[in-house]
Amino acid sequence: MFLQNVIVAASQVLVLYIMALIGVIADKTGVFKEDVAKKCTDLLFYVITPAKILESFFTLEYSRQALTGLLIAVGSGLLMHAVAAGASLPLFSKEKPEKAAVYKYACMYGNCGYMGLPLVDAVVGKTGVFYCSCVIISFQIFTFTHGVWLMTKGGEEKRGAGAVLKRIILNPGVLPVFVGLPVFVSGITLPSMITSPISSIASMNSPLAMLIFGTYIANTDFKSIAGHFKSLSLVSAFKLLFMPLAMIGALKLLGIGGELGLTLVITAAAPPANNTILFASKYDKDTSLASQAVALLSFISIITLPVMIAFGGTVLN
Repeated sequence: MFLQNVIVAASQVLVLYIMALIGVIADKTGVFKEDVAKKCTDLLFYVITPAKILESFFTLEYSRQALTGLLIAVGSGLLMHAVAAGASLPLFSKEKPEKAAVYKYACMYGNCGYMGLPLVDAVVGKTGVFYCSCVIISFQIFTFTHGVWLMTKGGEEKRGAGAVLKRIILNPGVLPVFVGLPVFVSGITLPSMITSPISSIASMNSPLAMLIFGTYIANTDFKSIAGHFKSLSLVSAFKLLFMPLAMIGALKLLGIGGELGLTLVITAAAPPANNTILFASKYDKDTSLASQAVALLSFISIITLPVMIAFGGTVLN
């Protein structure tokens, strides 16, 4: 059963990374360069990913079980990030601040959107996308509070609680939830003239996300990673092994399995978010190191993701 689960999960992960490989080739041949990919990131961030989240709410039939799953997914996401924040607190104390912030952020924040959503969609289906969207809420809450604090050590918080709350609510990961949730809870069936365009745009999420990711890999200097080997190894162990294993253990104790459990395992096992690079750039941290961490751990996750998904599916069934 475990080996079967590994093969199934590996095939889904491989499909995504083949798309990323095409992105690498497109960059190297000049068809789709990194500067163009960065512009497309805004399209993905502000239009396509919100459409994917909306689609999950519009297509899932309301039930008490689904609503309960929604609340559990949000709560589990909040708990996951809280545990990660606490467990990573004593790490990298000997590193320079501009590097320590990047390492800790990479430990905490997984690629729930660009990597998690496509993978959950492939492995679990639309119900999994719905639950993953709920985990993204917790991701946004933490990344725009703790994540900003981590990168600035409190400097941004001088803007006040109102500015922090605005950042949490008015962002493309949370806004579509506020739009889709009332539709889901009310059980309203929207006309196809609304749902069809949203579904068509949402279908671009996986291929575009992975093509963009491919351009990042193509422009990463893997040779210089050797200079950060020890710290990056610790980040890899924490994010790709400790976090998913801790999630699997917690879910087993709570008796949570099925589509919800597998979705939560995938979000915990995802490699560091692309936000690691974006936040490092915005707050004048080591952007090169951030790119190396995201690329390296994403590459390693080709092996760890299928194993963790299969292990989670076996233990939680």
